[in-house]
Amino acid sequence: MSQNNLSKIIIIDFGSQFTQLIARRIRELGVYCELINHKQINKINNFVKIKGIILSGGPLNVYETKKIKFNASILKKKIPILGICFGHQLISKTLGGKVKKAKQREFGLVRIKKVKNSPLIINFFKKNLKNNVWMSHADEVIKLAKNFKVIAKSENANFCMIENSKDKFYGIQFHPEVTHTDNGKIILQNFVYRICRLKKNWSSKNQKMILINEVKKQVGNSKVICALSGGVDSSVVAKLLSNAIGKKLTCIFVNTGLLRKNEEQQVINTFKKKFKINLVYINAKNLFLKKLKNVSDPEKKRKIIGNLFIKLFERYSKKIKNVKFLAQGTLYPDLIESKSVTGSQTSKIKSHHNVGGLPKIMKLKLVEPLKFLFKDEVRKLGLELKLPKEIISRHPFPGPGLAIRMPGYITEEKVKILKEADNIFIQNLISHKLYDKIWQAYAALLPVKTVGVMGDNRTYEYICLLRAITSEDGMTADFYNFNKDFIQTVSNKIVNNIRGINRVVYDVTSKPPSTIELE
Repeated sequence: MSQNNLSKIIIIDFGSQFTQLIARRIRELGVYCELINHKQINKINNFVKIKGIILSGGPLNVYETKKIKFNASILKKKIPILGICFGHQLISKTLGGKVKKAKQREFGLVRIKKVKNSPLIINFFKKNLKNNVWMSHADEVIKLAKNFKVIAKSENANFCMIENSKDKFYGIQFHPEVTHTDNGKIILQNFVYRICRLKKNWSSKNQKMILINEVKKQVGNSKVICALSGGVDSSVVAKLLSNAIGKKLTCIFVNTGLLRKNEEQQVINTFKKKFKINLVYINAKNLFLKKLKNVSDPEKKRKIIGNLFIKLFERYSKKIKNVKFLAQGTLYPDLIESKSVTGSQTSKIKSHHNVGGLPKIMKLKLVEPLKFLFKDEVRKLGLELKLPKEIISRHPFPGPGLAIRMPGYITEEKVKILKEADNIFIQNLISHKLYDKIWQAYAALLPVKTVGVMGDNRTYEYICLLRAITSEDGMTADFYNFNKDFIQTVSNKIVNNIRGINRVVYDVTSKPPSTIELE
């Protein structure tokens, strides 16, 4: 079985920052879904397996017809459709309703009130028939299209939930996919199960088999080299490919000198000794440090590291006959931060080393089996692949490694200092049983020195920044609220045990406005 043979929900992306969350929520329901750019609707040739369509939000308005590529013929396919925010307005306008600038814009939490029953809102409203929902709109529907009725309204928007029960068309002005909306998941659940009549068909087990089959189909009899770092993503890719193609896989592990403490030995023990996977170890520490010398710009760091990675892979692949593919652990959020995964209007935030760091001309084709998965899905897949828990539960670690946790210039001395500080922080999280409660935690070394006093002597050393965040999927994040005693314990251990740091600070910034990594 392949993904093409699964009954599915199609999400048409108009550039909303929340589109990827819609996909994640549908998958959490155990149903397969795909994202399609609104400009690519005409390329859908087979609607047989499409049991429901969701139109996402987006930054445009429905009258920017030159920018919107919406094929209204999908409204004639007799497939249930749910429009969210912009999608809600687009359905109304396309079918004869009217949309215009709202007299009162709605952003953030807004209370809505139930008007009538609908299969879309079964178990959605609270006993008082009112819910708080997350709005983000400056336009609104002011006239309903034919056969539409109001399900719910807000103080400023009379048509914030509408339905055409005959054709199974639904529109909602708010975002059910975000956690801020009360019972938002229930709306998506009702649409998927009650309205589209879909049953669960997406789990870690069948996901594993689908991905294995897709890798076999893509690769054929060719050999593959895998970019192995020891992190969760590349480890899952390596084990997945090993299951799919066996000895045709060779993992190449590059010691950049920018890894976490003792990471290289753990990788060798796990993949070479335990899983018996072909493993080539390249100690390129001096080469990476040389190339990064006097480079402080974070984008240049990423490009240098990405390009050097690929050059090393290509060089070593020449020693293995019939190698045509390079496997990488690129995830969905990586693509989203680098560019909109479907090519819509979403803004670029930063280049990911697996995406923006690649040379324009590659001699190897890419295999990226995880590129449409979120981190939690990858962890579940890893458990299905029988990877050890210490790898699966490991916090995310960026491909460029400590290079982007060290703003400014990189030196061997600073790398050694940072490795020790990071290890102290992580080991204390583990010993205090906090590690598994946190999505990601790390130490960073700031390019600033401050005056301190140790004993009777003046010191002038670096600042260590600690960052720990909670998140569901890495798209948004909040800082973890440690108690004072824990932070003080870690701070004291770092300052007392590491020569080169005399001050420790804790980052209390969420995402947005900040990203999880410093660079």
